Amino acid sequence: MSQHASVVIDAPAERIWSELIDVERWPLFTASISRVERLDQGSLHHGSRARIKQPSLPPVVWTVTDFQPLVQFTWCVRFPGATTIATHALSAGPSGGITLTLSIDRNGWLAPVLDVFYARLTQRYLTMEAAGMKRACEVGTASAAA
Repeated sequence: MSQHASVVIDAPAERIWSELIDVERWPLFTASISRVERLDQGSLHHGSRARIKQPSLPPVVWTVTDFQPLVQFTWCVRFPGATTIATHALSAGPSGGITLTLSIDRNGWLAPVLDVFYARLTQRYLTMEAAGMKRACEVGTASAAA
């Protein structure tokens, strides 16, 4: 199953990208993420890893598998029987804005079972994260988590 949330952000792509790859700041603008801990140094890049804790979910370590500056980054987490892949993509939006699309894909023999239990929560979190990123980028400061 593939799930996604998109939002048009009225800010330059460079600003959005900067916020997007500063993953340790994500808990400041969305209540769907409790904590992010980078497990390596420097800017986010191919091979980077981060431990993320979300409400109602165990902490997991995500590894960046694709990194295209100002376009998208993808990371994944592997479990026995399933892999979850998250993509964060920027594209030209209407009226000069930038469309941010967040997506989650699960594959593996256990993926359909995980989707039954987590599809609604996943969609809610994607929507919260997209809205939080919009607020952070348009206002210029991280606002209260929603």
